[in-house]
Amino acid sequence: MQFPKTTAILLAALTLAGCANDMEFDERGGFKIARSSCPAAAIATYTGDITLFDPPAERRAEAIDVTAAITNLRASCNEGGAQVQVTASFDVQARRAVAGPARQITLPYFATVLRAGTQLESKQVGQVVITFPEGQLRGSAQASATALVSRAAATLPPEILQRINRKRKSGDADAALDPMNEPAVRDAVNKANFELLVGFQLSESQLAYNAAR
Repeated sequence: MQFPKTTAILLAALTLAGCANDMEFDERGGFKIARSSCPAAAIATYTGDITLFDPPAERRAEAIDVTAAITNLRASCNEGGAQVQVTASFDVQARRAVAGPARQITLPYFATVLRAGTQLESKQVGQVVITFPEGQLRGSAQASATALVSRAAATLPPEILQRINRKRKSGDADAALDPMNEPAVRDAVNKANFELLVGFQLSESQLAYNAAR
C-alpha cells in the first residue's frame, strides 16, 4: 500500500499513550516480561488538533475560525476471547474565534489499528458534533472508537517468551546480552505489537499545516 508523503510522516512519528508490556521481578532478582495482548491507545502525531479557516483556503492567523483538540484519551480492553476488543474514549475541546449565536460544527475523526508500527490493519471514520452555546467561545464533546484485534496475532509464541524470560546466571556467556537484540525475538515482538491510533481525519493541506507548525 502506498501512502501520501504526509501520511508517511504521520505513520513514522507516533505518540504512544500507553504500553502493552510490564516488568515483573523474579525470585532471583532478575526480571521477566508480563505482556498484555491489549493494544496501546495513542493520538497519532500531527492529528490531535485541527484548525478551520474562513475562507477555508486561507492560512493567515487572522482567518482562523475554529480550533479543536483531542484530549483525555482513555482506553479500556477486553482480552478474554479470541478477539481482543479495545475501546478508546476521548474528549474534544474546541474554541471559535468570535462569540456569537449558538452554532454547531461537525468534525471527522479516525481510528486505525496499526501492526508493527506501519502495517494498517483496519480503519474507521466517525464524526463528533461540537456545540457552541450562544455568546460562548468554547464548546466540547465526547467520542469513542472500538476495534478488534486477533488475540493469537497479539500474543508472543511460547518459544519467544521463553527466550526473553530465560533465567541467566552470572558468568554465563550470554548473561549480559539483551534478548531483544536477537533478530528473531525482535521480529516476533514487533509483529505482535498492535496500536489503536485516533486523530482528526485531516485533509492533506490540514495535515501539512499541522506538521509545519
